[in-house]
Amino acid sequence: MGMTDALRAIDVAVLAGGLGTRLAGAVPGLPKALAPVGGRPFLEHLLDWLEGHGARRIVLLLGHRADQIEAHLARHPRRHLEFAFSVEPEPLGTGGALGFARRHFRSDPVLVVNGDTFVDGDLEALAHAHRASGAPATMLCVEVPDAGRYGRVDVKDGRIAAFREKDPSFRGAAAINAGVYLVSKALLSTMAADRPVSLERDVFEKLSPGTLAAFVDRKARFVDIGTPESWAGAASVVEGRAP
Repeated sequence: MGMTDALRAIDVAVLAGGLGTRLAGAVPGLPKALAPVGGRPFLEHLLDWLEGHGARRIVLLLGHRADQIEAHLARHPRRHLEFAFSVEPEPLGTGGALGFARRHFRSDPVLVVNGDTFVDGDLEALAHAHRASGAPATMLCVEVPDAGRYGRVDVKDGRIAAFREKDPSFRGAAAINAGVYLVSKALLSTMAADRPVSLERDVFEKLSPGTLAAFVDRKARFVDIGTPESWAGAASVVEGRAP
């Protein structure tokens, strides 16, 4: 993916407050975002990707082992990136973390990404699709060859018609939620800041079918580092991407 300015005026919220329990045995003592991938902390690959799309301001939504991530960024500053930190007092889930961090966001919309997922998607095209849709949020979806490992999304006319639960018996390719969203200030304002809320289940899946927009990127590669197996294979994805 080439360099773009898609994110120059858009704040990026990185969800990195999870407990990382599934990965803990493989990277003891480290938060998931600092798990080494290809000899570098995963977070550094994510920041490279965001900076390549013109990102200037990153809000890190932290909780578990927040001090390690703050210390890492203090040791490895980036000349073109400004960081803000929102450290939740207790696990608030993806939606609760966004509600709690609301005061840090200056742009509308905000790009939300998972701190344990890498997808080399076209953020310029995503931003264009979001503006054109007028939707309260737009989800980046990728097509994976074996969708049985993931929850699937049904996309119709650029909108999300339905969410499908993970079904290990499902065979074949399908669109999945890549964990990258452009979310309007109006939708962010509905998220509770003082109790656990899931962005996916309690916010997105509660909206009427067709409310959310979807941008399906059929060229993007996708990897999550949430399990030891996926973490072990992540380097080939993050290092194999186009500069």
